[in-house]
Amino acid sequence: MLQVKLIVTGDDFGYCPRRNQGIVDCFLAGAVSNVSLLVNGSAAADAAKLARRYNIPIGLHANLSEGSPVCEVLKTNSSLLSQDGFFHGKMGFRTALSKGLLNMSEVKQELKAQVELFHELTGHLPPHMDGHQHVHVLPEVRHIFAEVLEEYGIKYTRVPIEPGLHNCDWIPPSLMDFYLGVEEDSFNTVDVFTRHGISPANSPQEALNVQLSSSLVLQVKTPVLVSSKTHLILPSQTLAEPSWACTHQTEVARHLHRFEYHGQEHVCQ
Repeated sequence: MLQVKLIVTGDDFGYCPRRNQGIVDCFLAGAVSNVSLLVNGSAAADAAKLARRYNIPIGLHANLSEGSPVCEVLKTNSSLLSQDGFFHGKMGFRTALSKGLLNMSEVKQELKAQVELFHELTGHLPPHMDGHQHVHVLPEVRHIFAEVLEEYGIKYTRVPIEPGLHNCDWIPPSLMDFYLGVEEDSFNTVDVFTRHGISPANSPQEALNVQLSSSLVLQVKTPVLVSSKTHLILPSQTLAEPSWACTHQTEVARHLHRFEYHGQEHVCQ
């Protein structure tokens, strides 16, 4: 039976109190090993306190697509904002970028402001930093993102390359188009991050292993409250990085200890 090391990152920590509690419950149940903080979330300060209380490893989930900027001067008259005064949204950000409407100096200003706020909330710089909704691998943004990480000495990030993606014929075409776009952007990002001394892994432990990337969905029968990213780490074999959403900590813990992947059963420790 194949033994694997499983690293699970709970994204969107700080989004709201309910999501915070769900992620903490997962961590205490042994189902989540790491979290990624949205500093512009409505419950970011509470999330930082929870991370300290329970000694949860925490990094930064930089957000340029949802909610509002944390940089005061960008909260009005900024290219990062829609007519409603909020970030452009997941697809709106991509559309604005493709039309050349985003000021990259403002992107850098906001990313740095989020790193500074993370430091203020947690008392330390993020050991790893990635982008909410994968904005950090987008053209132009990837270069700014890499510069900010290098400036602050942040050595680790996430590059969502998923080799098994093309075999997932159950993914709806509209979603597949988006995922394939993320994959292409990710491939074009690796060299940029490498030139800036950044490792495409979420943590030093992960960097020491082979990062796997493919899709796996764990089916659970509860409403979605917590969104997590998992990484299967193997010494010499490329399998998959499961991307999944689940909710109740007991369901998560049970599935993480034993699950089916392409007809093979793997025990995760």
